[in-house]
Amino acid sequence: MKYRIVHQTTYTYSASVPICHNIVHLAPREHSRQTCRFYRLSIQPQPATIGRQTDFFGNHLTLFSLHDGHQELSLRAISQVDVHETKPTDPSESAAWETVRDLVRSDASEDCFAALPFLFESPHARWSQPIAEYAQQSFPPGRPILSAVQELTERIHTDFRYDPKATRVTTTVDEVFQLRRGVCQDFAQLEVACLRSVGLPARYVSGYLRTLPPPGKPRLVGADASHAWVGVFAGELGWVDFDPTNRTRTSSNHITLAWGRDYADVSPIRGVFMGGGTHTMTVSVDVVPLDEVS
Repeated sequence: MKYRIVHQTTYTYSASVPICHNIVHLAPREHSRQTCRFYRLSIQPQPATIGRQTDFFGNHLTLFSLHDGHQELSLRAISQVDVHETKPTDPSESAAWETVRDLVRSDASEDCFAALPFLFESPHARWSQPIAEYAQQSFPPGRPILSAVQELTERIHTDFRYDPKATRVTTTVDEVFQLRRGVCQDFAQLEVACLRSVGLPARYVSGYLRTLPPPGKPRLVGADASHAWVGVFAGELGWVDFDPTNRTRTSSNHITLAWGRDYADVSPIRGVFMGGGTHTMTVSVDVVPLDEVS
């Protein structure tokens, strides 16, 4: 699939903001199943300083500052991305989850070493005993890792209700677990915490979903905004991604922006500013196959 993506974010302030500093993760990431053909970020007003770099996890980010007073800040990211469909591995043919758990701790290979940062708790993906017990139900002895993660993904989808009004960015995983509702960010961080609680490396993935489904297919929850899902390290199979919000493995409908330990590592836009009074933020995302672009 070849996509054109337009991500528009606008901040409006009730009073002038004399200075702000921002970090942006809006450049689609390249990996074995995805190629970024084009990326452009437009910022209004024009930044006083701007720079680009790669973070610890290999994500591309933009840093910029505004030094003149403004009451509106607009960011528009336009991308063209190719997503390559691959035949999914039969879950029953994957290694037992304990085998992968033990491999990460004993194998000195580059892949296992790179997975280690995703093995431990992070600020937004901590687990409690109830969360660990909830996760363990999907991981009986000897179960193939992909079968176990698929069941966990389906249980989260069934047990938790999608409710955009239930949580905020600061809502903890424990609070989500108690509320039994939230949004894609919450479900992804909950599944990450569950997987780490049983000793498996798991990462939080931010990205997009195709806005309109193919004919005859249901519309996925989370389109028209940034989306989030989970990657689990599956040993020889590498990283395999699951979308708990939509009870599925990821496909060519999913476009990856960045990955990290949790939302804080890869939030699309974050920053600090002085003044401004009260403010509002509006976000729109349009993900369209290139053959549908007029």
